[in-house]
Amino acid sequence: MSNDKLMAMNIEDNMRFFNEILGNIFDRNWRGLSSGRGITALTTHELMEAAMSTEGFVSAHVYASQLLNRFQGMDNTEKIEFFQQVLNLSFDVDALIDAAHAYKTSPNADHLRAIDLTAMPRWQKLFQLFNSVPNGTVGLVKMRQDLLKAIKTSPDLELLDIALIAELRGWFNSGFLRLKPINWRSSAIVLEKIIAYEAVHAISSWDELQARLEPEDRRCFAFFHPAMPDEPLIFVEVALMTSTPSNIGDVLEVPRTVINQDNATTAVFYSISNCQQGLAGISFGNFLIKQVARDLQRNLPNLSRFVTLSPVPKFKSWLAAHNPTLHDHVRDHLQSLSGKIGHDPDISAKITAAAATYFFNSNREDAKPNDPVARFHLGNGASLDRINPFGDMSPNSIKHSFGLMVNYLYELDNVEKNHENYSQNNTVVASTRVKELL
Repeated sequence: MSNDKLMAMNIEDNMRFFNEILGNIFDRNWRGLSSGRGITALTTHELMEAAMSTEGFVSAHVYASQLLNRFQGMDNTEKIEFFQQVLNLSFDVDALIDAAHAYKTSPNADHLRAIDLTAMPRWQKLFQLFNSVPNGTVGLVKMRQDLLKAIKTSPDLELLDIALIAELRGWFNSGFLRLKPINWRSSAIVLEKIIAYEAVHAISSWDELQARLEPEDRRCFAFFHPAMPDEPLIFVEVALMTSTPSNIGDVLEVPRTVINQDNATTAVFYSISNCQQGLAGISFGNFLIKQVARDLQRNLPNLSRFVTLSPVPKFKSWLAAHNPTLHDHVRDHLQSLSGKIGHDPDISAKITAAAATYFFNSNREDAKPNDPVARFHLGNGASLDRINPFGDMSPNSIKHSFGLMVNYLYELDNVEKNHENYSQNNTVVASTRVKELL
């Protein structure tokens, strides 16, 4: 076992032990603080002030724990009111200006420290208190999910999100993440969440889940955080195959012939699902795919090709806006099939050519590709390898992309160079066969 894995396991064990100790301490102090005027009788504002102003470490965290528990029991309206109260825990702008002037006049450590102290809004300190209580990290991730909803009707709350996502990025940086394989022997709690969180190709039964996890030519990996040991942050499903698939049916077909893992030459990443809405805006996928690819290559040296089979979720709406004639033609063609197998080669060719335009000719102000999945994989250092018309004929895929799928290729020796080209020049690195479509 590698040192990194041992370190991650030690961190997770220490987090569990720390939470148990804190829980016992908080229980004892809860009973003490509940004497006299009970802590539960305090208003939300009083609890906030008590948590922020109490000097004792344990007492402050007991108040914070009670406040977090109270928030979790609120309805949507009460949660918005809660966020508005938190927003009032701002900072002293005049004090910050004075501290900045003092540092400008005399740039020393004391004046820099004063800037640091006055620049932190009190709400940021409250978030840090929440994170320090038992199960507080999970609570904060759920709280941000509620905050993102609240911002839609109360845009001023975005100020809170700036501070909260900054804290979450620190707590969920790659150094804390632990990569774990998910298989048919994983805990039922985790398996249930894989079913619930699958966002690309829905899993409708335990039999379907078993077909994706148990065979030796199938893999699933997820990132976990020590403070959330039973909550996957993101997971990827992998098919070990002997060639690059152009149709999702080739991957998900049941029953099928299982191949020996040692005979596989191609690892196909066919589904990537983010699990925590409260961590939106924090990227885990770029670490996940590269780490999984390198782990697979190390354990299965015959693997020489790492590709995705990816959806194109915005293609249909783009086609309706930029080539309505073709859009209507494809729509009528699909309706005429009525579940029958077979597609007009001429329509397939036209879709493929239109898709090439969609990927290479951006309509965005930042000149990045139109497609969000393309922006993810190209930004991750992959190249656009192949365009597959009618690669997914599920109702959801037809609704959003007319069934279009693409393969992105991860050449591990080139991902950094491709990433730099994309980041600096918005370059869509693509295979010759894709470029020729233009």
